Amino acid sequence: MGMSIEEFYRQICGDYAAVSARLPRVELIERFIGRFLEDESFDMLCRHMASGNRREAFMAAHTLKGVSANLGFSGLFASASRLTEELRPESVSIPESAAEMLSDVMRDYKLTADAIRGYLGK
Repeated sequence: MGMSIEEFYRQICGDYAAVSARLPRVELIERFIGRFLEDESFDMLCRHMASGNRREAFMAAHTLKGVSANLGFSGLFASASRLTEELRPESVSIPESAAEMLSDVMRDYKLTADAIRGYLGK
């Protein structure tokens, strides 16, 4: 037997209580966490960071932060929030410190996406 939704949220250090207050049925939560894998904001973030487009990288990080908050993905939310704030100030280039923050986001995204695939059997 697979893991429960509560176990999934514990595995990613997520906030199941918060997400279950917004989405009271497990089937709804499962539908939305499945859609998370289809969300393109992480890929866009990586592309724009690689190309040096600070404004677009900021927008992608901000979107990822919001999606993570709504789904109770606390670890990913925290790292995406830090990166969002690092990219927020208007400047021509991406700050050097943002590269290390991106690696934190990448780590947390992989952990979350792998856990989702494991939970949903994908």
